Amino acid sequence: MTYLFKNVIFLTGISDLNALVKSMSPKLIDGDFVFCSVSEKRLSELKITPLLLFKEEEGISIIVKKHTADINSLAYSRIWTLITLTVHSDLSAVGFLALVTDKLAKSGISVNIISAYYHDHLFVPKEQSGQAMSLLNDLTTTS
Repeated sequence: MTYLFKNVIFLTGISDLNALVKSMSPKLIDGDFVFCSVSEKRLSELKITPLLLFKEEEGISIIVKKHTADINSLAYSRIWTLITLTVHSDLSAVGFLALVTDKLAKSGISVNIISAYYHDHLFVPKEQSGQAMSLLNDLTTTS
């Protein structure tokens, strides 16, 4: 759907499950990423711009490149690879991420998902990124 607001054209994402799967075009993003938890005070002291920041009761979760975490002495437990599903998915689409995560889960691949305005972003264990890309690409041709 397209709509105009204050002379700006907005396009809503795709919500049809078949169209989403067939056009998701997974893209492997360069870099190693880590999830960290910091206090608000520690975050204000850091001179970094996290890829993602989410405030939780226990602390502030951030996603940064591994190199950034290392030079700032930030603790993390695992290294992740980022795969972006480049299709513009509607935030209200039903079943898309369930289908994707089910495919990965059946092969023993854990995934952390971030849904942003335009795309869904999958963080998978670095050592399984090749297998994850292969499974996602297979999904686009078999659905």
